[in-house]
Amino acid sequence: MTDTVLSLTNAALSLMGNAGRVDILHGISLDVHKGETLGLVGPSGSGKSSLLMLMGGLEQATSGKVTALGQDLTAMNEDQLARFRRDNMGVVFQSFHLIPTMTALENVATPLELAGHKDAFDRAAAELEAVGLGNRADHYPSQMSGGEQQRVALARASAPRPRILLADEPTGNLDEANGQAIIDLLFGLRERHGSTLVMVTHSGELARRCDRTIRLRDGRIEDETTARAAE
Repeated sequence: MTDTVLSLTNAALSLMGNAGRVDILHGISLDVHKGETLGLVGPSGSGKSSLLMLMGGLEQATSGKVTALGQDLTAMNEDQLARFRRDNMGVVFQSFHLIPTMTALENVATPLELAGHKDAFDRAAAELEAVGLGNRADHYPSQMSGGEQQRVALARASAPRPRILLADEPTGNLDEANGQAIIDLLFGLRERHGSTLVMVTHSGELARRCDRTIRLRDGRIEDETTARAAE
């Protein structure tokens, strides 16, 4: 793996809170390569999710540089970032973020329609089949379990066949059995589409499935482990 898909150079993030400025990330430099699976681990408050948000352009670096697929995210405005994510990234959150008034099929197809895909509903149906929900396509989120809703969210993220797949604690709201099923699906979808996967997780078992693991503490990279070194 020689192609760099994501690159951060001395990236920092500060946000304004009620008590004033809070420094969250400090001088992060990191490259993520094509097809790699990268786990972000560390204690609560270490900056894992914030780092993922920088990679997805969902937060703008206060200083430093963040590039994705050779494009400088720090130079883009909100509209440009939204279009870039739509065309190149899939994002899965701990909360499912499904539209309650839309069926599973519509939740997956709508972003594809907005992106101009004429086969949006056919592709959405295929992705729901891939996550084992072909028979639930006409159900609304309120009619589905948490595990099923996260499967819909996975199908929605993978349907555009993104080059980059970002996941923030995708099993955080699920029990162990459903969580394991979601992880198996996530890795399977990544392999199916050849995506680069970056995932925030508290699970040591899940982190060990990744090619590489970055451990954060107090907004800084504390340690890095490759799969071979961990064996």
